[in-house]
Amino acid sequence: MAEKTADEVATVFKNAGDSVTVINTARNADNETADEYKDKMKRNVEHLETIKAYKKEDGTTSIWTSESFTAIDAAISAGKAKY
Repeated sequence: MAEKTADEVATVFKNAGDSVTVINTARNADNETADEYKDKMKRNVEHLETIKAYKKEDGTTSIWTSESFTAIDAAISAGKAKY
């Protein structure tokens, strides 16, 4: 697999915002059980943790450069508190 381009990295980072939004806005809906809600939170937290850990092909260097993970880190903490 080739290294991600700067545009691809930007897209991954932008799309991580979807999980941030789910964690920050989700409420336990009438059509889901408490376990389903917790599983949803856990999946989104794990997704964000995976994205933060992305490496270049060398397996050591992060793909991230100057991105701010403030919102992602806050969502990870908030999501973990919900499961």
